[in-house]
Amino acid sequence: MSDAYIYDAVRSPRGKGRPDGSLHEVTSVALGKQMLNAIKDRSNLDGHAVEDVIWGNATQAFEQGGCLARTTVLASDLDERIPGLSINRFCASGMEAVNLAANQVKGGAGEAYIAGGVECMSRVQMGSDGAAVAVDPTVAMDSYFVPQGISADIIATQYGFSRDDVDAFAVESQKRAAQAWEDKRFAKSIVTIRDVNGLPILDHDEYIRPGTDMQALGSLKASFKDLGENMPGFDKVARIKYPHLERINHVHHAGNSSGIVDGAAAVLVGSKEFGEKYGLKPRARIRATAKIGTDPTIMLTGPVPATERILETSGMSISDIDLFEVNEAFSSVVLRFMQAFDVDHSKLNVNGGAIAMGHPLGASGAIIIGTLLDEMERQDKETGLATLCVASGMGAATIIERV
Repeated sequence: MSDAYIYDAVRSPRGKGRPDGSLHEVTSVALGKQMLNAIKDRSNLDGHAVEDVIWGNATQAFEQGGCLARTTVLASDLDERIPGLSINRFCASGMEAVNLAANQVKGGAGEAYIAGGVECMSRVQMGSDGAAVAVDPTVAMDSYFVPQGISADIIATQYGFSRDDVDAFAVESQKRAAQAWEDKRFAKSIVTIRDVNGLPILDHDEYIRPGTDMQALGSLKASFKDLGENMPGFDKVARIKYPHLERINHVHHAGNSSGIVDGAAAVLVGSKEFGEKYGLKPRARIRATAKIGTDPTIMLTGPVPATERILETSGMSISDIDLFEVNEAFSSVVLRFMQAFDVDHSKLNVNGGAIAMGHPLGASGAIIIGTLLDEMERQDKETGLATLCVASGMGAATIIERV
């Protein structure tokens, strides 16, 4: 099998996912188009240089419906002979797009792919696709479905994370993200988003709240307490599944959970021969990929078994990994990962994460791969692991090595 390399990675700034957010007037197609064009222009690719565009998004409805990947290709400067594949692994869609591209290259099914994803959460509301796992009682009841926020609180309860623990993690995420922007650590990858007239409308992550402190977070009400304890009473559903829990400790709120934002990201993945053909130097090799199903009620513990699997299949140990990116869906998700593997926080999410900068569902997996690669280069580190929790109880992971 051939090796698969990352030649470039770009992302948009993340705009607040509401009507007054800077990217609210930009459609998913228009946002994705700018990512594809950036990859093409930065690497001086000709029109039909890549085999396919694999594009993730989690809410595949309305303007994000149909085959959004193909629509985005047609809107871009890429050749119309390039097809497009839209995929949905919820929060891991962008990562799965990259992993699929890498495995296609490894298997000889084309020399290069553009992979990534998009989510315009201010325009297409999360959950508006009417996912059966949440709304079909024949599925929801048998799987003991609860909303993700309840799942995050179950993790905190099960593994002993207090309100102070999850708030302190969130404060540190904000601090690190603000420092990263001040140091221009994202400059290599950020693509300024422009309007239809070519005028710049956003060049930075606008969700960050750099002044966040423990006092500010301490004043926020737990977001999922009423859902759990009152109607519809999801805590009772969870305790049927986990009778050893006397009660659910509700500790998550808007300040220690990922932000709702608009954003997109793209990664250029190709073979050695592809790079030689276009005079491109590979930045990293995609060493291994993994995905796994997990308990659908607690739902968000996937990064732990996904990491266990990817380490096993690659013949590596956790000590072989220099840097980690674990998507900050909720504070307890990352705290559980660090607890499970005894990972020092100094090696993980060193530039902050989705709590500070937001989580554009279909793009986040590609974003954290690009962020991880940039940081590995900045610190001159060799090996990195990126992983995400996924709705309905799944996990995904990618290991990259610099070359």
